[in-house]
Amino acid sequence: AHLPTCPACQAAVRDAEETLARAVLTASPQVPPAAAREALVRRVAERRDVRSRAWLRWAAATLVAAGAAAVFAGTWVAVRYEARLGQMARETAAVKERVARNDAALREELALYRGAVELLRDPTTRVVDLRGRDGAAAASGRMIWNAAGGGHLLATGLPPAPPGKTYALWAIARGTPRPVGLFAVDANGRGGHRVAADTARDAVQGFVVTLEPEGGAPAPTGPIVLTSTR
Repeated sequence: AHLPTCPACQAAVRDAEETLARAVLTASPQVPPAAAREALVRRVAERRDVRSRAWLRWAAATLVAAGAAAVFAGTWVAVRYEARLGQMARETAAVKERVARNDAALREELALYRGAVELLRDPTTRVVDLRGRDGAAAASGRMIWNAAGGGHLLATGLPPAPPGKTYALWAIARGTPRPVGLFAVDANGRGGHRVAADTARDAVQGFVVTLEPEGGAPAPTGPIVLTSTR
């Protein structure tokens, strides 16, 4: 705060500034000693090398991290892709199996109906009705029978056989039941069986369906679920 109010000090400052300006303009250029210049250049180069090495280390670390991330991402995508492919293959196989199973069942049912139609064209063919019994009172059946051409059983309303059990069809000839085949029913309780012509050589009076162990039996052992009305 003294300088702005003191003319003497202001004059001294102006003289010093003018003297410094004349010294700068009249001074001859000075060359630094060689040793000092070399030391300065060496320090600058060392700092540049340090910065270059640090940048290289950072770049290398970045590349390694990026490579590891790419490998991890690729492996994760491959695992997910393979898992999805495996799931699709299993689903496709299951669908094919169901289609093949349904196709076989439809073909068998179609062949059964076609055979029944062929038998019905013969005037000697007779149709035998069967009614439900015991635990299958709501079930019913129909036997299309021809002594020379065999027969076809069509059953409805039967419950699925328990594990280890199956349905057995018997032809009653001379008062004795004779085994003429085993069959199963679908989820809707429908089933059928084709009987060969030579299965019952004697005159057949009627038919019976029983629940038997898998593989059948030489004579009925289980409950009667369907019996002819004749």
